[in-house]
Amino acid sequence: MAASPKGKKNKKRNKARYVFRKREKLNNLLKRIKLWPSRSGLLHGIKDIEKRGIYLELKLYCGEVLQVKNSKNSRAARWLRNKIMVRPCPDCQVPEWKLEKYSKTAFK
Repeated sequence: MAASPKGKKNKKRNKARYVFRKREKLNNLLKRIKLWPSRSGLLHGIKDIEKRGIYLELKLYCGEVLQVKNSKNSRAARWLRNKIMVRPCPDCQVPEWKLEKYSKTAFK
């Protein structure tokens, strides 16, 4: 067996990174992430997304139904990109693996 240069072994990184475009439409972002940041700082889990013209209808796991505008510059899009949140919603029961995956997400 041939050793790699300088006797170091090649190691694969177990660090998973998820990369999204920075200025992406809110619809595309929510479809992949499936999380909604409320104004109170709670992070909700999204059950279903329905597109209605320039608006999106979001059904959350806690039973709420929201109608939001599909925009790149919206508060929710900025908060998702900047990872502004206080805690996950207790009623939505967002799993720990989803929060960990979201924390490793990068926007470029």
